[in-house]
Order: sequence, then C-alpha cells, then structure tokens
Amino acid sequence: MRALIQRVREARVEVDGQTVGRIGAGLLVFAAAGHGDGEPDADLLARKIAEMRIFADEAGRFNRSLFDIGGAVLLVSQFTLYADCRKGRRPSFTDAAAPADAEALLARMAEALAARGVRVETGRFGAMMDVHLVNDGPVTIWLDTKELRG
Repeated sequence: MRALIQRVREARVEVDGQTVGRIGAGLLVFAAAGHGDGEPDADLLARKIAEMRIFADEAGRFNRSLFDIGGAVLLVSQFTLYADCRKGRRPSFTDAAAPADAEALLARMAEALAARGVRVETGRFGAMMDVHLVNDGPVTIWLDTKELRG
C-alpha cells in the first residue's frame, strides 16, 4: 500500500457539493492499495501514520504525533498513487488493486487508525472528490509498505 501524507491546518472533501469529511489540524492521507497488498499493509500504514512525529514542538522540531496535538486524519482513496508513467504519455494503473480489494483495505486502514484512538474522517471511495486543504509547512511524506518492510 502507498500513502501520501500532508500535514494540514484543516482539510475537507466534497462530493457533489456536499462535505463528506472534514478535519482541523492533522493529516490528510491519500492512500492506495496495490496488487498483493493485504490487511498487514493497512495495519502497518495505520500504525506509522498514527505514531509519526511530524508536528513541531516548542523548539520547532518534529517531535509531536497526532496524539500529542489532538489531531485527526482525513483518509482519501487515490488509486493514482500507483500510476506507472514509464511508457507513453498516458499513465497505466495496472499495479493498483481491484476496486473491491482496495476499498476493503482502505476501510481496514481507517478502522486500524480509529482503534489506535485517532479520529478519522474519509472521502467517498470511487467518487469524484474535491479536496480542499490548508497545508501546514508544507510537510508532505511518502510511505510505501514495500519500502517500510525493506
């Protein structure tokens, strides 16, 4: 699984003009599942995201986690994180998991975050979404479970 994490002051997702997810300070997480990913990948990403110390302390150092700041996660599915742009001009998405598998893994990731005590809001899987955010920093971090497992 892959996740692109952005530290935000606030973020929201709209579908057809309706807000379906909204957070204040925390992390906007764009996430996608690939072929062969499973529940251990969703759990690993949830743990990493919940525990990452990427919020500033009094000295301005990355020393605080979501728990320390009382932050939340806005989790948005984004299969395009598996875009393969090596050939031609149109990306290929053949490395992305089938929609039903990806939806289940993103739901598992949301559940794993919530089980750790993180407030989680989500977009709507498969919908055309408008994502609004105010970056904090900006701080943007890429995670891939294949790289995390070494």
